Amino acid sequence: MKGPAHPRILLLTKVSSYRAPAFVAAAERLGIEVVQVVDAPGPLAGTRPDRLALDFSRPEEAVDAMVTFARQTPVAAILAVDDSGSLLAARASAALGLAHNEPQAAEAARDKYVMRRLLAPAGVPVPGFRRYTTEDDPGRIAGQVTYPCVIKPLRRTGSQGVIRVDTPAALEAAIARLQQILVAGDGGDGPYPFLIEDYIPGVEVALEGMLDAGELHVLALFDKPDPLEGPFFEETIYVTPSRLPEATQEAIAGTTRAAAAALGLRRGPIHAELRLNDGGPWLLEVAGRSIGGLCSQILRFGVDRSLEELILRQAVGMGIESYRRQEGARGVMMIPIPAKGLLRGYDGVEDAEAVAGITGVEITAPLNNLLTPLPEGDSYLGFIFAQAETAAAVEGALREAHARLKFEVEAVIPLMLRS
Repeated sequence: MKGPAHPRILLLTKVSSYRAPAFVAAAERLGIEVVQVVDAPGPLAGTRPDRLALDFSRPEEAVDAMVTFARQTPVAAILAVDDSGSLLAARASAALGLAHNEPQAAEAARDKYVMRRLLAPAGVPVPGFRRYTTEDDPGRIAGQVTYPCVIKPLRRTGSQGVIRVDTPAALEAAIARLQQILVAGDGGDGPYPFLIEDYIPGVEVALEGMLDAGELHVLALFDKPDPLEGPFFEETIYVTPSRLPEATQEAIAGTTRAAAAALGLRRGPIHAELRLNDGGPWLLEVAGRSIGGLCSQILRFGVDRSLEELILRQAVGMGIESYRRQEGARGVMMIPIPAKGLLRGYDGVEDAEAVAGITGVEITAPLNNLLTPLPEGDSYLGFIFAQAETAAAVEGALREAHARLKFEVEAVIPLMLRS
């Protein structure tokens, strides 16, 4: 079977993903042909030469469709942009004999309960945890856990559904709220599984890395200077390089390396979230994907490679010239949603872009669409990007730029209250 003139990949993504355009642009720079595999409900599913619309909620059918396509139209790799497609990509790659993480590893990097059960015996510090379902009695659960604790769904991203609670009454209310979130997202009555974990105090960081035959290459370590203490955990500012002591940074990398090994992840991008306190680094999660949103725009490597170029080059066997991040401090702010309502307008973008060190402001939320903050929501108003000589200057620029932005959000009146 003759291979393509240029490497071809299947790129799994969601319609709403921020990430796909960056991968497509990187592929064009590298001369890689992309066939997008988009998660679509059954009635919208279908195939065409440059696009597959598959229902990711039907994994067997989706994997079979990708394998059939790839046997007729050879591909060099199958990549998932988001968590939603990572297990499908691993299973299809295994069926085709393509380089991949084992499906069990992909599953462990998606499911927080499976992840915890593998990390804890391997000696990776993780919060104490218990698994429950929405069928369990909330009053009984409230008497079994210690406080403060954190309730979270097993497979959501972006802190959706993650809630800190400090009392038994608050936990019962949080369980009811989480059930509403899961029903709205998945449909049906459940029961839905969820975790309750010990709350780990301390500062939070994020590590971006690449695995090559199990070896971890740290691409960036991000400080998160805003406190993430709850009740919800909305991430805002990421700044790199980290201002933590070198020994602490090495401990973070070591914990991440041990976590990846415990899960069985051996190749491709990883994004890890950790907390630091007097007990050292605690692993919150490690995902077999790159950083979300538009955050990767601040990362450049070697001569002038994007993060997506590194990922694609490894996937198709082009080789990576350098994992070294370019000099200078960089940062991004994920603009938080202030309140639930319709986004009617915004102002101040030019003023924000005029702040020294700001390299761009992108408002990604569409006008006249409903905004939903955490814990129900899973998106942001947009992103602010900055670059300067020091991490402190980057953080200051991001805060000043955000202060210059104004958003008009119209409250939504429930139908039952309208006359």
